[in-house]
Amino acid sequence: MEVSKISKDKLPKDSYEEFEKASKDKNQEKYVLRLFVSGMTSRSIQAIDNLKKICEETLHGRYDLEIIDVSQQPGAVRKEDIIATPTLIKELPIPIRRIIGDLSDRDRILLALNLKPKEKE
Repeated sequence: MEVSKISKDKLPKDSYEEFEKASKDKNQEKYVLRLFVSGMTSRSIQAIDNLKKICEETLHGRYDLEIIDVSQQPGAVRKEDIIATPTLIKELPIPIRRIIGDLSDRDRILLALNLKPKEKE
């Protein structure tokens, strides 16, 4: 099977424009994040602070963040199968991801949120 290269000049104009729009839309995806904490412990506060900093620096207002205190909403633990806190669930964009811990490993969080490309080994 032969693969040929097509320059943007040879693509129908609307196809190239659609590609450009889709590419830009990918960078504008809205993130839906839910952070489960247990009370206002130092670990919970650290996770909240770490996540807010990452969101403000990388998502520039393109996110919805819900913070759920499982001590106030115990039903959320069963509904979401939370086994430890803090737990971050990235619901959108898909795929869904779960991250457990205080979110202090910035590179790991960025990679899990698909905000940083995997490094080649």
